[in-house]
Amino acid sequence: MPQSTTTNRRFVLAERPRGEPDERTLRLETGALPEPSEGQMLLRTVFLSLDPYMRGRMSDAPSYAAPVEIGQTMVGGTVSRVVDSKLDGFSKGDWVVGFTGWQDYALSDGKGITSLGANPSHPSWALGVTGMPGFTAWSGLNEIGKPKAGETLVVAGATGPVGATVGQIGKILGLRVVGIAGGREKCAHAVDTLGFDACIDYKADGFAEDLKRATPKGIDIYFENVGGAVFDAVAPLLNTGARIPLCGLIAQYNATGLPEGPDRLGWLMGMFLKKRITVRGFIVFDDFGHLYPDFAKEMGGWVEAGKIQYREEMIDGLEEAPRAFIGLLRGEAFGKRVIRVGPDD
Repeated sequence: MPQSTTTNRRFVLAERPRGEPDERTLRLETGALPEPSEGQMLLRTVFLSLDPYMRGRMSDAPSYAAPVEIGQTMVGGTVSRVVDSKLDGFSKGDWVVGFTGWQDYALSDGKGITSLGANPSHPSWALGVTGMPGFTAWSGLNEIGKPKAGETLVVAGATGPVGATVGQIGKILGLRVVGIAGGREKCAHAVDTLGFDACIDYKADGFAEDLKRATPKGIDIYFENVGGAVFDAVAPLLNTGARIPLCGLIAQYNATGLPEGPDRLGWLMGMFLKKRITVRGFIVFDDFGHLYPDFAKEMGGWVEAGKIQYREEMIDGLEEAPRAFIGLLRGEAFGKRVIRVGPDD
């Protein structure tokens, strides 16, 4: 069903998933097109970002952000065009990036909205390399990883929008970069296109030994996106003074309880103490939002100069978003997964 000029489609949270989301988690609703009042503008979604953090918003467990309420529009980053504006500073036809969710249209008073101007060259990239994922990579590596030339950086989720950018920044800064990804095709992309020194397939037999061979001097920085068995292989290889920017734990997002096996918390805390390892979780705009102008300038220069490669996986149709999101959590995405909701003209 294509985007309409007279009605608004939106996905709302129908029920809280236990484990992996399924076809019952989100419900598609259709309603009237909203009309802007004075001080508002009407935005039409062109691109919708799909990101792992959305799984956490489906849960009502305590977290860094409020959960989506039952019956509420599912949250998500969007790139939109201004349909009608009664708000100073925004004109009909402008491109904007914001957080207007899984729907065709949204009203906005301009808060949390950034203008991309009338003719951005790659508007959807504002949801990826030049947006939140890119900023997450840049700030986490620089502010927590504290990279020094010659060190070894290991990146989980190496071909995702964050991991791919982390690794490429690491190469620019003179690090040895080893990626971890699922499958030979993704690992080949990390080495041949992104310029990583090596990439290890976590799905292959002998993963832990392969990672050890690829990091003969140990690991100085581990950019964590995954957790689970990947971290189990990384942990013994961490050097004294290693730094771990903790961005995400996608392996645990659908978990309904603690993992089976012995309690290793004491061992883990002991290792952190003995090796003086820094582990810091971060929420990018909460912790580093003041650095966004610096990021935008530096990343914009790298992209313009061709120093950063970017892979985007575009999927057509708002109705495809739930299925594509479930696949994202299963590790099926290759690059930044974006939904094309409507036409760009």
